Amino acid sequence: MFQKIAVIGAGTMGNGIAHVFAQAGFNVHLTDVNAPQLEKAIQTISKNFDRQIAKQTATEEAKANALSNIKTFNNIANGVKDAELVIEAATENTELKLSIFRELDANTKETCILASNTSSISITKIASVTKRPDKVIGMHFMNPVPVMKLVEIINGYATDKKVTETIVELSKQLGKTPCVVNDYPGFIANRILMPMINEAIYSLYEGVAGVEEIDTIMKLGMSHPMGPLQLADFIGLDVCHAILNVLHEGLGKTHYVPCPLLTNMVAAGKLGVKSGKGFYEYKGK
Repeated sequence: MFQKIAVIGAGTMGNGIAHVFAQAGFNVHLTDVNAPQLEKAIQTISKNFDRQIAKQTATEEAKANALSNIKTFNNIANGVKDAELVIEAATENTELKLSIFRELDANTKETCILASNTSSISITKIASVTKRPDKVIGMHFMNPVPVMKLVEIINGYATDKKVTETIVELSKQLGKTPCVVNDYPGFIANRILMPMINEAIYSLYEGVAGVEEIDTIMKLGMSHPMGPLQLADFIGLDVCHAILNVLHEGLGKTHYVPCPLLTNMVAAGKLGVKSGKGFYEYKGK
């Protein structure tokens, strides 16, 4: 189906996407303007393979083969040359994504499919800056990518049906479960998840219950594997805040307005796991 895949952005999501494609036997061009980030990404992929090996879900040979399938680039034009599919996994910032897609449109062959791993930004809006809106689609992986089975596939207004079918089959080839949705703010995953997280934060803000009590009730009472506040920490409180703003702007409903506590925590740099402190503290491992 595809021989060469380019992934733009070597952060948490980008390196995870590169991991699963390389493990499935694809040639992957992992691209990031930050050279140290590329080095860190390869180290992360290697460590994640070590975890799989320890759990006997991968072998040393599989790890070696996958790592040999990944080449790194710090220039988009070079990284996407001859790619048949590009997956953008940059920071959840609208202007940044639009800039990247303009560059992708100018530097890829006309038949190349352009996908975004965005969790909330309009695929239709992203597609509008290209000359191939029919070949632009959302491919929203869940974190951690090597573990989570879901891929939320988002059709933009002009996405061609054959492109959608191709990405669905590709997702299955990766061992994932694809679910196709349409392009409205937050799609499905975050349209449902973020109000729950926001309400959990409001419950804390209003003194209804403490952090551990809120999370324990949702874990034991609702069979959630992780409480909403801990999950928010893992997603990143800044990311949660940004997605809620997208939902509020796009749908206009007050329950999407970020809780003042969330806004203050983001302003204070308490972003969750990545900053070492959010609703919980994270030290060492």
